[in-house]
Amino acid sequence: VFLTAFFASKLEHESKHCNGKGFQRAGSSAFDRVYTANQNCGHAYPTFLAVLWCAGLLCSQAPAAFAGLMYLFVRQKYFVGYLGERTQSTPGYLFGKRIILFLFLMSVAGILNYYLIFFFGSDFEMYIKTITSAISPLLLIP
Repeated sequence: VFLTAFFASKLEHESKHCNGKGFQRAGSSAFDRVYTANQNCGHAYPTFLAVLWCAGLLCSQAPAAFAGLMYLFVRQKYFVGYLGERTQSTPGYLFGKRIILFLFLMSVAGILNYYLIFFFGSDFEMYIKTITSAISPLLLIP
């Protein structure tokens, strides 16, 4: 919520700064960058929420919460990087993709564990939680 409010305030500030009406501002590269960064972050947010919820519910809450906080920080870095040169946003974008992949793999591991319990009676939940807890600090490596 705070991140979305920050993006919206930046968008509003650039909109007022460009002295135009509507979204058709020819030659306003600062506004275009802010608007595009806001749109990109808004489009990625539902995917983030879905994988975060699934990873926390199906696998382990603590590593999922840590990855979620890291993702919000990385999205902030992406947004601020997008305000400068377009190449400055690339590290934040790639880092965000890696976190989404981690959350997705946590979700898949939780689903596989459910089917292993259902069909074979083998529960690997403790091993999965241990592995995800050990791997989640590696998300800090750029």
